[in-house]
Amino acid sequence: MEKVLVAMSGGVDSSVTAALLKEKGYKIIGGTMEVFPDYEQKPLDEGGCCSLSSIEDAKMVAHKLDIPHYTFNLKEVFQKEVIDDFVNEYRDGNTPNPCIVCNKEIKFKALLKKALELDMDYIATGHYAKIDQNENGRYTLKKASDKDKDQTYMLYGFTQFQLEHTLLPLGSYKKDEIRNIAKKLSFSVHNKPDSQEICFVPDNDYSRFLEENYPEIIEHGPILDTDGNKLGEHNGLFNYTIGQRRGLGVSAPYPLYVKKLDEKNNAVIVGKKDELYFKGLIAENLNYLSIRKISEPMYANIKIRYNSPEFKAKLIPLENDNIKVLFENKQRAVTPGQSVVFYKQDTVLGGGIIKEGF
Repeated sequence: MEKVLVAMSGGVDSSVTAALLKEKGYKIIGGTMEVFPDYEQKPLDEGGCCSLSSIEDAKMVAHKLDIPHYTFNLKEVFQKEVIDDFVNEYRDGNTPNPCIVCNKEIKFKALLKKALELDMDYIATGHYAKIDQNENGRYTLKKASDKDKDQTYMLYGFTQFQLEHTLLPLGSYKKDEIRNIAKKLSFSVHNKPDSQEICFVPDNDYSRFLEENYPEIIEHGPILDTDGNKLGEHNGLFNYTIGQRRGLGVSAPYPLYVKKLDEKNNAVIVGKKDELYFKGLIAENLNYLSIRKISEPMYANIKIRYNSPEFKAKLIPLENDNIKVLFENKQRAVTPGQSVVFYKQDTVLGGGIIKEGF
């Protein structure tokens, strides 16, 4: 009998994941990660991924399924790999995506390591995506049947080894089907709202989180227009995002938007709306899934943020293993620090981190 550690967040998706795999005959244990830094711990009655209440919800579901449940203290590795990276990226004028880093470094690396140490064959999560193998024997990541819930953008950081040892049973289900299954199983979490916030920032106010816990990154500097004229002062690059209009504290005869965060000169660069559109980007830290590498120019569909639609682009390999991405049509607010993911139909080719737009 194959053994699976199900990463149970206390939500409906991971709860049903455990139920479906048990029904298929796997030997299941549940595991919940404890990752919250003590200085941001939520009260027990507040929800959210990896909170105290989520651990209790996961334990209740595990009890109902009659499976063992363990809590894994991963605070130290989470602090190092996710929170420190989050802080450093904002300090450097980028806009990070901590959920992508968490999937890569915590769920499918640190937690998978725990699973293998417990002699498990697989780890399983409640993500909406599919794992398959292509004709060359490479493991591939494919979009979920429920395109509105598809999470492949957040999962492009998988390695081949991780894909081989991961099960994603929700990939063929619709979200409402999962809630109905949970209701039939009398799971109290069947109508629990999906968590939307950054898990280690309980109020979703990342500026407050950074100011209170990492005040050393606060450094005031100029707000400049694209001609270099000083229009005002900013109160830390991390308080601004590409495309932002409100709250700039500067005046002009026309609307101004954040075009660039210049970390080198500690400056916020603002411009007119039409200056926010980019014809391409440079991506670094590439990870490939269904292919080994992009060695010659090719076309693909891409996404540059989780909730944005795909669009067509040309991918051009560079000598330093980075990729130049040329858009078919100009795109608004290309944001350094976010991820760009490449698709061929429903299959993830790979992805990387946006270094800069142009």
